[in-house]
Amino acid sequence: MGYFRILAAIPGFFLSSFFLMLLWGPIAARLGIGVDIDYVTAMLINITLWIAVAPLAAVGRKKICG
Repeated sequence: MGYFRILAAIPGFFLSSFFLMLLWGPIAARLGIGVDIDYVTAMLINITLWIAVAPLAAVGRKKICG
C-alpha cells in the first residue's frame, strides 16, 4: 500500500511547487528578497522541504502501543 501512497503524492508535489512559484512574489517582498524563481527552482525548494518534513510526519503517525 505504501507504493500507492507515493503515487498519490505526486500530483500534490507538482501542485505545491506551482503554488510556491506563484506565491514567491509576495513572500520575497516581505522578506526583502528581490529574486524571482522559476518552476524548476520551486520544485527544488519544494523537494527540500518535503525531505525535511517527511521524517517528522512519519514519526507523528507512529502508533504508540501501550
